[in-house]
Amino acid sequence: MSIASAIVLFAIIWFMTFFIALPIRLRTQGDMGKVEPGTHAGAPEIHNIRKKALITTGVALVIWGVVVAIILSGVISVRDFDWFNRMGPEG
Repeated sequence: MSIASAIVLFAIIWFMTFFIALPIRLRTQGDMGKVEPGTHAGAPEIHNIRKKALITTGVALVIWGVVVAIILSGVISVRDFDWFNRMGPEG
């Protein structure tokens, strides 16, 4: 795995984890009872974006480490996903 591949893999895992973490403990304007005129009641009032980004980074590093270990150990390879035998014989 090249450095570029590792960085791209980390970015994908980070964003997937971040999008999962975004709605956790989200307080909307409708929840708080203070809807600003011209905005939707579902607009965030309290979102704690910095805290979520830091937690996401830690969780993504752990997930990334596991995925990189699996890839580098050879437990799973590209040939495992060749369901239609398009890669030809090994060797």
